Amino acid sequence: MAIIDAQIRDLVQHSYQRAPAIRQLLDEAGVAPDAVQTADDLAQIPVLGKDALVEIHRQNPPFGGFLTIDPADLPRIYISPGPIYDPQPPPADPEAQLAALRYIGIGRGDRVLNTFMYHLTPAGILLDEAIRACGGTVIPSGPGNTELQIMLMMALGATGFVGQPSYLMTLLDKAAEMGMGEGAVPLKKALFSAEPYTPSQQARFEGEYNLRTTSAYGTADLGFIGYTRSGEPGFRILPGIYLQICDPQTGELLPAGETGEIVATTLNKAYPLIRFGTGDLGALAPQKAGEEQHLLGLFGRSGDAIKVRGMFLHPNQLGAAVMRFPQIKDLQAVITREGNRDVVTLNVALRAGASAEGLADGLTALAQQAVRLRIDRVNFVDDIDPNARKIDDQRRWD
Repeated sequence: MAIIDAQIRDLVQHSYQRAPAIRQLLDEAGVAPDAVQTADDLAQIPVLGKDALVEIHRQNPPFGGFLTIDPADLPRIYISPGPIYDPQPPPADPEAQLAALRYIGIGRGDRVLNTFMYHLTPAGILLDEAIRACGGTVIPSGPGNTELQIMLMMALGATGFVGQPSYLMTLLDKAAEMGMGEGAVPLKKALFSAEPYTPSQQARFEGEYNLRTTSAYGTADLGFIGYTRSGEPGFRILPGIYLQICDPQTGELLPAGETGEIVATTLNKAYPLIRFGTGDLGALAPQKAGEEQHLLGLFGRSGDAIKVRGMFLHPNQLGAAVMRFPQIKDLQAVITREGNRDVVTLNVALRAGASAEGLADGLTALAQQAVRLRIDRVNFVDDIDPNARKIDDQRRWD
């Protein structure tokens, strides 16, 4: 722990001097930077939730006062819901970002289908860079176009896949329909992210298709946080992130093994997020000296945002839609699972005498523009229970 204590100490000192947002957060909490000498001392700093981060960015555009380097040195800028303009700083430890791909054996000679989106969000390009840094060749296919993906996979002899596990399931189902079973599919390695990787999926990929697989946990604000390894529960945490598990209401540190909100501190001093509350629930394994942190699993959400097809949907976004369309009295999103894909249904209650004409198309277009999320169905209902969740997640995972 001596190494992480020194990193945390240096991070807080540096951030306080160079990041106005960090200075304000510490000053408001009455925490002098010298008071943070160890990782445990971070508990003096309040947890910074996503909603608070959005507000800080709104008041101090475009980077909220967190960036400590010249913006001209940023290779890329992304956007996440809020909106938050997420700067991609140069990595503090480039090799650490390759750990998950190296674990599944990506290297020279591998041709990898990258089915993550390449624009606006970071996953596509970050994995593109990582695959090439490992020596592999990228097939930048992006999401969708299932039959074209299968043609690319077979014609180019793709040995690797990165994307959502449900999408690989769709590809393999379609390939089987086309007469290409497990013996004909060239894939050998796969990295998944953006949704749960279920035991039944793992059994099929690793059992029937003999793939070497891993699942990576990450967020748009933090990048990749950890990855799974065979025989180990949960996620091995990457060196550039320090996690704490905290009481979702009080922010108080919880001991190893107890479930609470996953609170992350980035060790990249170019864009430091200190005590950032992810909204995810998890538990840490006891840590021995010299070992990486180990997250035992993801056990749901402490906040109201729900991840759908890799994108977060927040009740505030539904509230913004109601304000945009004054004929709407109330709005609810229902998330279900059909086969290998998430289905988003909007239940819409109209004000008395209001017309529904054109509203379904308007809501669908707004969701695509503001949240980058496709709406599958729009149902007009008489009323919505005021006590019901604004986002009703009815999906069931293995």
